[in-house]
Amino acid sequence: MSSGAAITDSRVTSAIHHWAPRFVAQGVILSDFEDVTGSIRSWDDWCAAWSARAAVHETLGRDALAEKKTITAAEHLQRAGVYYHFGKFLFVQDLAQMQAAHRKAVECRNLALPYLKPKGERVEMPYEGKWLAGILRKPEGVEKPPVLVFACGLDSCKEETETYENPYLARGIATLVFDGPGQGEGEYDFAIRGDYEHAVTAVIDYIETRKDLDASRIGMAGISLGGYYAPRAAAFEKRIRACLALGGPYDWGESFAGVPELTSEAFRVRAKKATMDEARKYASTLSLKGVAQNITCPIYIMNGKLDRIVPAKDTERLAREVKGPVTLHLIEDGNHIANNRSYQWRPRAADWLAEQLKAV
Repeated sequence: MSSGAAITDSRVTSAIHHWAPRFVAQGVILSDFEDVTGSIRSWDDWCAAWSARAAVHETLGRDALAEKKTITAAEHLQRAGVYYHFGKFLFVQDLAQMQAAHRKAVECRNLALPYLKPKGERVEMPYEGKWLAGILRKPEGVEKPPVLVFACGLDSCKEETETYENPYLARGIATLVFDGPGQGEGEYDFAIRGDYEHAVTAVIDYIETRKDLDASRIGMAGISLGGYYAPRAAAFEKRIRACLALGGPYDWGESFAGVPELTSEAFRVRAKKATMDEARKYASTLSLKGVAQNITCPIYIMNGKLDRIVPAKDTERLAREVKGPVTLHLIEDGNHIANNRSYQWRPRAADWLAEQLKAV
């Protein structure tokens, strides 16, 4: 962090200490992270500070696009989307400011999509009379590839996930990352729901309409709270052939008391609850109790043993209760989702899924 007055806002120090490895793993330049967080004294300034640095990358991207330097443009615009997202990700105390940053995140990644390698496509999938937004990317040179359906977490969305997508694309697997209920573009019309399998069914139904994807080879993955959503979906949606549960809780209600203030408040807002007591009760509806034993497909379960948000015992409990073949990967010095040791599991998880889905 750059020098300056000491930070007295505990929300800022909490965000820095919990999320620094995540930001860098998702494409934030370390010097940018240090500059931006070092300039923030109050959490109220968080979104504006990140949006200002995002605008630097957005301008570079738009200038490159105007010059038809599309590879450069894609890099800058993708990064700008991530920065705008991280300005927005837990900033629920000022919804107007949060939504403005979110719109910019979506806009920047959409601008980048045609120029990514491989390129991306925005899709809108019918759901409960409206739609869920997703980003589909297909590996180059593969006809009808298998598909990884990717669920984000409480505070992540499809604008953050390029670094998650790339290892699977490199192994011949298409990726469809989507904003589900309470997530990203889905957080305005839909509340968080524990029975997330209904959203996943809508996504898989959409995949079956695509002639360019192999709907008989579908994998499901999720990170953080998505690490609950993915196995929950696999318990009910039997079109899922393999599952990756990455840093997810077994029972969110049991974990809820120990999560950072920013996280619990974001859950309250995205669950559309008026009080924290209501949110706490609702958190208990996100549970794998009586459900985990219905998971029969192969499953890869991973977390860091030093996770301060989701205890590693949740990972071990899920591994004990599922009925399908289990690969349990606990990283000794890993934090939440082992973002600080992503090199230890991201390639391995992608290799595992490529074997399960018989990808090229």
